[in-house]
Amino acid sequence: MSYQNILLSKEEGIAFITMNRPKFLNALDRTTVEELSQAIGSVAIDDEVKVVILTGAGDKAFVAGGDIGFMENMTALEAREFAIFGTGVLRKIESLPKPVIAAINGFCLGGGCELAMACDFRIASLNAKFGQPEVGLGVTAGFGGTQRLPRLIGVGMAKQLHYTGAIIDAEEALRVGLVNAVVSAGDLINYVKGIARQIIPKGQLAVRFCKTAINEGMQTDIDRAMSIETDIFSLCFSTKDQKEGMKAFVEKRKPQFQER
Repeated sequence: MSYQNILLSKEEGIAFITMNRPKFLNALDRTTVEELSQAIGSVAIDDEVKVVILTGAGDKAFVAGGDIGFMENMTALEAREFAIFGTGVLRKIESLPKPVIAAINGFCLGGGCELAMACDFRIASLNAKFGQPEVGLGVTAGFGGTQRLPRLIGVGMAKQLHYTGAIIDAEEALRVGLVNAVVSAGDLINYVKGIARQIIPKGQLAVRFCKTAINEGMQTDIDRAMSIETDIFSLCFSTKDQKEGMKAFVEKRKPQFQER
């Protein structure tokens, strides 16, 4: 399938989804969000894809935010529909049964920060900038920013960033826990590919089960979360991958997982 505003490619088990509107700092309009949804749907059913890397074209922006020109004259009903649609696409990323890593180069603001937070984790280049500056436009975040940011960095810091619209650099994002690592811009993609390559040879059913356990457990109380983990742990023992993984360990060899 051809896309207008994104690029989709594959390399040795990794799918690369690149937001491709560099002239507009990869800002999110309706077409871009629709194509992102289609690309996520495509990699979801592609058995060759084990890990997804999401990034932005050019060296200036991951995604600089929503496309203000596109949103400026929306009615309240139109804004609500766009928010519902966009939130659904980000939840699709969040619940994708494959790891999604955000490789953040440059501006990661507003809808871009919300997009990055829907990924499993985030790696930033030294020139990355983060923030939820919507209050400066007279609006709030609309794609989950008020909900994911406090879950990631704590309520107090999240409120400060939302209320002030402040933009922070990559080192501050690392300090508050918004990103996992900061590397030079030139090393960013290779660094993230290196993480992906650490994931790919592992038991992919187990990786997906880990994602499910963490995502579901974080949305409930600790007792229910422990029950979720117990159920998923025991489910692993019904798979051939568990038998192979433990047998390989005992035999001191590398396992040959089959995702079964």
